Amino acid sequence: MAITAKDVNELRLKTGAGMMDCKKALTEADGNIDKAIDILRKKGAAVAAKRADKAANEGVVLTSISEDKKTGFIVEVNCETDFVAKSDDFIAFTNFVLEKTQLNKPVSVDELFSKEASLQTKLDEIVGKIGEKVVISRIGIAKAENGYVAGYVHPGAKLGVVITFENIAEDKFDLISGIAKDIAMQAAAMKPLSVYREEVEQVIVDKEIEIYKELGRKEGKPEQILEKIAAGRINKFFQENCLNEQSFIKDNSKTVGDLVKETAVKAGTEVKIKSFLRYHLSDENK
Repeated sequence: MAITAKDVNELRLKTGAGMMDCKKALTEADGNIDKAIDILRKKGAAVAAKRADKAANEGVVLTSISEDKKTGFIVEVNCETDFVAKSDDFIAFTNFVLEKTQLNKPVSVDELFSKEASLQTKLDEIVGKIGEKVVISRIGIAKAENGYVAGYVHPGAKLGVVITFENIAEDKFDLISGIAKDIAMQAAAMKPLSVYREEVEQVIVDKEIEIYKELGRKEGKPEQILEKIAAGRINKFFQENCLNEQSFIKDNSKTVGDLVKETAVKAGTEVKIKSFLRYHLSDENK
């Protein structure tokens, strides 16, 4: 049976064992994940293999921004308990992952492991020391060639955001640094789906429209006006779930978009929010 990179990654996430150990175990187990876990246990390839059935839902989210403010980095590293997540050893390991992400600029966790030879050794060391399953669950990089990147980590380090702005020159960075952090905090607090309404997946929009229509039917509204009702409600949905349209948490009299426009006028350029990365330990899709 052919062993795919997806299989290797799944076993690695479940056990914390190295990629090569996972590949060898899967090959020996003919692709069977459960058998591969048993093989890793017997060979003692990783302490975490013994804890494959444990959930690693606690952890830390950290961010860093390059000195030129044009690249942002965010990582999430998970463990089993909040006690370990707060320990100096675990936080130091997460910072090590962040530093190596900044150094190597990988596009995935697997690429980070392949580019940074010392990472697996460090992972094995921390797992052996704390006795818990440890997983580097995701990494993210945001770039702004003609813009500015800011980061925010919520107290407790379970939630972090990296946000990118475009069309602002370096000599105008002082105009955006303050609002950039505020908007990063906004993204953390209000959990937007996207920056702009055009970026919301159509399947989500269609689902919301159908829900609004059904609610209208249950309220006894005529079928011919359901579309109009749904259109009004979907507009409110966008205002609540698209970062650019959300009411600014520090001043509800204006939207985040209004705040950006004010900065654009001061800077004399079309400053815009380009994108954001938001990591929370509770996210389902990682």
